[in-house]
Amino acid sequence: MEKKLFDILKERGYVKDLTHEKEIIDLVNGKPMTFYLGIDPTADSLHIGHFFALTLFRWLQDFGHHGIILIGGATALIGDPTGKSDMRKMLSKEEVEHNKKEVKELVKRFVKTDGDNPAVIVDNADWICDKTYIDFMRDIGVHFNVNTMLSADCYKKRLESGGLTFLEMGYMLMQAFDFVHLNKEYGCRLQIGGSDQWGNILAGVDLSRKIGFSEGKKIDPLFGWTCPLLIKADGEKMGKTATGTLWVSREKTTPFDFYQAWINSFDEDVERSLSFFTRMEIEDIKELCQKDIREAKKLLAFEVTKLVHGEEEAVKAQKAAEELFSHKGISDDMPTIEIPKSVLDINILDLLLQVKLVASKSEGRRLIEQNGISLNQEKVNSVDQMITIMHLTNDSLVIQKGKKIFLKVIFK
Repeated sequence: MEKKLFDILKERGYVKDLTHEKEIIDLVNGKPMTFYLGIDPTADSLHIGHFFALTLFRWLQDFGHHGIILIGGATALIGDPTGKSDMRKMLSKEEVEHNKKEVKELVKRFVKTDGDNPAVIVDNADWICDKTYIDFMRDIGVHFNVNTMLSADCYKKRLESGGLTFLEMGYMLMQAFDFVHLNKEYGCRLQIGGSDQWGNILAGVDLSRKIGFSEGKKIDPLFGWTCPLLIKADGEKMGKTATGTLWVSREKTTPFDFYQAWINSFDEDVERSLSFFTRMEIEDIKELCQKDIREAKKLLAFEVTKLVHGEEEAVKAQKAAEELFSHKGISDDMPTIEIPKSVLDINILDLLLQVKLVASKSEGRRLIEQNGISLNQEKVNSVDQMITIMHLTNDSLVIQKGKKIFLKVIFK
């Protein structure tokens, strides 16, 4: 018997929390319905956590459901306090406008926005920013109990760690209102998101019920579905790497670095990642991981890089990795940076800092003392070593950090 969509998604690990399990199963397995995913443009790119949620979006879309991507032009001006020990840095309106344009273009690479069943992309600034404070508080704020809000994890943890601003308290109200608005305008019944959004999703479900009750109307209930956060075997969020956040934009994370991040996955994470980021059958994934975990990692790295950056970039990244790790130590497609030739006669620690291979001189010193830095495949033995024109081949040199990080530095 052919598997139904909900069973497929549950088997692949997409189900963390459901507000109404039976109703959501019927909704997802039934006729086309409308759902939404919200993304706040707090940066000018998406990270791998966003991409994971977009894969759930795409599954629902491919099975005929109508998706809405909400870009939080209004909510990004406040900032979600969820998971933060301190208040987020406030973004200017100009920064949010810039980020919105970048994020919209990236989203279009992962969800269908034309052809059959295209996704709708909306911006909550269009229905929130024109509301007056008094009107918003009278219409929406009246339905929120502060004691209940403070018991939610997203606020409770902030209170325990030192405080919460009134500004951030408004975030939950705004996201809840988004759900109600999309239900009214588009008939949206389901919100999806990461499990860190559970409190905000519940608030929207509850707000719809309360507004209906206050107006004496029978409103069809709204539903919430969260998928698990991407946590690696070491307990850290997936997408956090030795070189920083794993971004979808190639200007922020090169396709090679993106590929390498997946090659360097923990063995325990490969099966789950293949379930999320490919459409291989679960049985085939399990068999491959048990038979040859190294080949499974290579497949994972190639497939996710292909999804995010396209097949041509995935092939280049794969080729570069094979060349670098086959003892050649150099590849035409390896990560490259250009710096002025005038900096030559520079200390190795200063060079490592300048090309951002280390965060501090103390980190660089420790790596050199542990034989963790090589220049053109020769170990650096002294923190006092100076880099001169004698080290260059065709005005460049290759720095290797540890076993897996390579950088070609071109002096121009």
